[in-house]
Parts: sequence; structure tokens; C-alpha cells
Amino acid sequence: MQKVHYAGGFLLMADPTCKALLRYARALAQAGDADVVVVPTISEGGSVATAHLLLGPSSQLFSTPVENATDEPIDLEAIASMEQLTRQLQPAVPSWDDELTDISDLGLEYEI
Repeated sequence: MQKVHYAGGFLLMADPTCKALLRYARALAQAGDADVVVVPTISEGGSVATAHLLLGPSSQLFSTPVENATDEPIDLEAIASMEQLTRQLQPAVPSWDDELTDISDLGLEYEI
């Protein structure tokens, strides 16, 4: 689980979702573009929620790990969508394997 700091607050989200979000935010920034994404999060009370985030060239995001986290909401469709949109913005990037290696993919496989 990661704590994603955004707009003076934070959101709790699954590691793979955080990784896809940060990659897409970087691709949007490099392209000078913006988008709104919908991601599953966990509220401070522990329930599953949905967040709408505006990502753009001036978005300032960072993540930190959450110790002793509980179950994470995984939305494979949201992850796959962000990864696909990232590839469309950066088609020449062959692999992301060497980035964000401290954030586990939890061994999830998803189709795009």
C-alpha cells in the first residue's frame, strides 16, 4: 500500500495502482497534457472509495509506503487503462522494469 501525496493531502492506494498513476502522470507532464483519472483508494476509516485526480504538467505527486497495510483495492481495469494511455504518450519506451522497483506489483498479471 502507498500513500500518494496530492494537492496538500494524501490518498491510500494499492502499489500497482500507484505505480501506474505515477508513470501516467510523468508521461502527461512530458507531453504537456492533462487528464482526469479514476482510481480506487482506501479511506482513512478503511473503506474502499474512488478518487478522481486531475493530472497535468504541474501535478506534484509523490508516494510513500504504508507500514502494516491491510487489504488493497485492486482495479485491474484502471491500472491497464493508465498503462495503455502512458504507452500512447510514450510509444518509444520499451520497458518500465527499472523504475519504481521499491513498489511491488504484487505478482499481478493483467491484460491490456
